[in-house]
Amino acid sequence: MTGSASPVRGTVEVLESGAHADGGWRSKARFGVREIEPVFAGHYPGLPLFPGVCLVECVHQGAVAARPPGAGDLRLAELGSARFVSAVVPGDVLELALDWKREDGGWRVSAKIGTARGRAATVRLHYAEDAA
Repeated sequence: MTGSASPVRGTVEVLESGAHADGGWRSKARFGVREIEPVFAGHYPGLPLFPGVCLVECVHQGAVAARPPGAGDLRLAELGSARFVSAVVPGDVLELALDWKREDGGWRVSAKIGTARGRAATVRLHYAEDAA
């Protein structure tokens, strides 16, 4: 999803990453939602909203940038779930909390996304670990 096909032009910034006591991996990241994001053109004129697919993409970018050490080559295999609970608008700063767990043949990333107004979404992505 990253690269030229990405609906998001900004960059997700990883703030911290590390092992957790439960054997998983946790990361925190941030993304500033700028007015110049191309998705705002025509997406509810007069009330620009950052689309849900862009929130999923931000989680994916954060996950790729902060994956656990030794995870190998990961490929996004499935969008497990996404729940959007409040609007995200230009000027918001997304705070992403990513929680990694190893699962059959890969990893699951559970993410909570918030803004200064509270929870914006939860997203769960599944990654396959390709043999090196």
